[in-house]
Amino acid sequence: MRSARVLTLGAAVCALAVGGCSDDPGTAPSIQESKLVHLLPDHNTLRAKLREVLDQQNGGLGFEMWGTILDRNGKVVDVVFSGEHRGDQWPGSRLISAQKANTANAFSLEGFALSTANLFAAVQPGGSLFGLQESNPVDTRVAYAGPVSAYGTAHDPMIGRRIGGINVFGGGLALYSADGELLGGLGVSGDTSCSDHIIAWKLRHFLNLDNVPAGPADGGANDNIIYIEDTLDGFEHATCFDLEGQGDHIAIGNSLPEDFPIGPEE
Repeated sequence: MRSARVLTLGAAVCALAVGGCSDDPGTAPSIQESKLVHLLPDHNTLRAKLREVLDQQNGGLGFEMWGTILDRNGKVVDVVFSGEHRGDQWPGSRLISAQKANTANAFSLEGFALSTANLFAAVQPGGSLFGLQESNPVDTRVAYAGPVSAYGTAHDPMIGRRIGGINVFGGGLALYSADGELLGGLGVSGDTSCSDHIIAWKLRHFLNLDNVPAGPADGGANDNIIYIEDTLDGFEHATCFDLEGQGDHIAIGNSLPEDFPIGPEE
């Protein structure tokens, strides 16, 4: 549940992406892109859905959030924020949410989903994927294009363009249609990374885009966060912290598959 917000300016680490910020002008949308847009609610409804999630207990700080959705080709489809004003959530989290969406899409397959939370352990020093976060840099020309006043609106300058970027902590999930087709990624940012994952999971569920085929969590069933118990040696994620009244993020996260089950809406 939301509490008083502390406005802090976040920072996005960016580099110029190879190939520039071309958005393939003149080409028709792919089938997957068109299908994702058809399945998504309009911008205002998506924002309202995010705000509904934030009215629940999600652990963490209770802060406002940014959310980004992109298609299977990596093109941004929508960007929203939950607060009344753009400055009500960390400004730096706009790009982080986009990076998370890009990462979940880029490292998930039709038959196996990886959340950004699932990548945390492997990218630590000495891990099998150490350095992954440097592999697909953000396109800064897309990230900082256009008027700041348009950020998070239906006319956000990232929409229709490839943002790139890799993020390796909780908050990014792949999007699967009711018939199991991988359509893109969702990223949210603005709270602790554990709460970001929880919020993303709930929002994906409410969008009915969570027909996940398999993943590293729950015996291979899904892409839920796996909290570290002893050592980081697989797909685990560090635990976070909770302010009073926000709920226990560990209990909430562990119960997500039961409380918000994956699969097509019945």
